[in-house]
Amino acid sequence: MDLKEVMAVNLRRLRHDKQMTQEELADQSGLSARYIGAIERADVSASVTVLGQIAEALGIEPGELLKELARVR
Repeated sequence: MDLKEVMAVNLRRLRHDKQMTQEELADQSGLSARYIGAIERADVSASVTVLGQIAEALGIEPGELLKELARVR
């Protein structure tokens, strides 16, 4: 899985864990819901600035969005 896909999976999981909609996350991060959706689909790569905005809105460290979780075999 490339880094864009890792971020997509983590963003969706973390957003769901916080029980936030894409629209709520967009409002809190200053981004558009359409852009949040594109990141979650791994259609676009987020810049470091956007990574920081999203992490702050979720109340997490930016690195949490980039950690690849161990896969169960």
